[in-house]
This record gives sequence, C-alpha cells and structure tokens, in this order.
Amino acid sequence: MQSPNSQKWIDAMNEEMQSIKDNDVWDLIELPKGSKPIGCKWVFKTKRDSSGNIERYKARLVAKGLTRKRGVDYNETFSPVSTKDSFRIFMSLVAHYDLELH
Repeated sequence: MQSPNSQKWIDAMNEEMQSIKDNDVWDLIELPKGSKPIGCKWVFKTKRDSSGNIERYKARLVAKGLTRKRGVDYNETFSPVSTKDSFRIFMSLVAHYDLELH
C-alpha cells in the first residue's frame, strides 16, 4: 500500500470486485455446521505492451482450492472443458447432418 502505484492497484481490485458482482459469480449463504470456508487471495499482474510499457494493472481474486481434501470437503470435481472424444463426436454429428458450425 506504500507503492507509488497503490491507487492503480486499488482501482484494479475494485474493478475485479465489480466484475464479480456484475457476473453474479457467487451467492452469499450461511456456512453449514462442520464446514470450513475456502480461503481466497489476490493475484496481481502488470500487463505490458510489446514495447514493455505498462498497459494496465490487473488484479484477480482467486479461491485457494488446494486446501480442500477429497472425500472430506468434496467427492467429485467437474471441469468446464470438453474432452477430445466429446469434441470429435460433436464434429461428427455436424458433418453427418450437414450442419453449420459457428
């Protein structure tokens, strides 16, 4: 907070918090008994242009999910990324039914 750029970092943090609110990222709920909350931390990055000049200050609030234990805090995980097999099947259907893909 004593950096000469501290206001730029604060602005970046406020921008991230506004983005979280605008995108309805989470719901605030009561923590169930016996549960531990997942912590979070700020990750800061300076984005630079091709000349090396500072283009923008970027702050991200990330969950510290590595503190969770399988079988205790969760049983299954899900990834929003498709597998290669799913992609191949999807492309086969597009080709078979002569569909347009955008």
